[in-house]
Amino acid sequence: MEKYLDAFISAFNGTLSWTWKSIIFEVPWYTNYFWGLVAISIFVWVLEIVFPWRKEQSIIRKDFWLDGFYMFFNFFIFSIVISGVYKILGLLFLDVNITAKTFALFDISLWPMWIQLLIFFIILDFVQWFTHVLLHKYPFLWKFHKVHHSVKEMGFAAHLRYHWMENILYKPLKTFGVMLIGGFEPEQAYIIHFITIAIGHLNHANIKITWGPLKYVFNNPVMHLYHHAYVLPKGKYGVNYGISLSLWDYIFKTNYIPEDSGTVEIGFKGDDKFPKDFIHQNIYGFKKGQK
Repeated sequence: MEKYLDAFISAFNGTLSWTWKSIIFEVPWYTNYFWGLVAISIFVWVLEIVFPWRKEQSIIRKDFWLDGFYMFFNFFIFSIVISGVYKILGLLFLDVNITAKTFALFDISLWPMWIQLLIFFIILDFVQWFTHVLLHKYPFLWKFHKVHHSVKEMGFAAHLRYHWMENILYKPLKTFGVMLIGGFEPEQAYIIHFITIAIGHLNHANIKITWGPLKYVFNNPVMHLYHHAYVLPKGKYGVNYGISLSLWDYIFKTNYIPEDSGTVEIGFKGDDKFPKDFIHQNIYGFKKGQK
């Protein structure tokens, strides 16, 4: 028991220390996720201001500050709090002889770095796409995912407005996905981190991008707006589940883009009764009788 407690405290303190060092610029710039997030956010926000898709939408849109808080909570505060738990789980896996190579299908560590990063990116994106489908398909998970879909005006910060329970689901599945390639995470994985943050911000931003022919590969704001549509095609519990890549939606026939005016109403049935503040949004999914 003492071993697990020490591991929890060590991981918690380590994550807290790294976050603080990031804030005061004492970590390498390419792994400074705190200021990297700030820089990407400001850049995409400027694009929204200069090239607004929905011109009637305010620069400080509805729930702008709430979404901004979600960004830093989910990426940093929650990560600090939960880091010790993940460390304990790692030790438990080792105690039952489950290692990074237990489920490995192949080892890519000797391949060229750009191929390693590409495979790493593709596998993680598919895992997230599949997890996203589950969040919509199963009512228990949908109750938590409603937080993300409670956004009524889209903007870059809506990207990271989600319930912390989604981290609990995404993290193990992403870890398992990495384990399929020998438990290998490229040293340059920070490149993928920043790319996915930028794509996610753009997909939620108030700018019109379709990427031309590349729309069949990369997700985009037009496609993702319809993921948030209030009215979905008959018989569908969701469409356009893509995170960074749209290709999974085209492969599995979950793509849906009827038009590109940007005027579609977003949200979900009953969202007028959904909590408007951070605390109540995050306890909503735990209440009995909620759907």
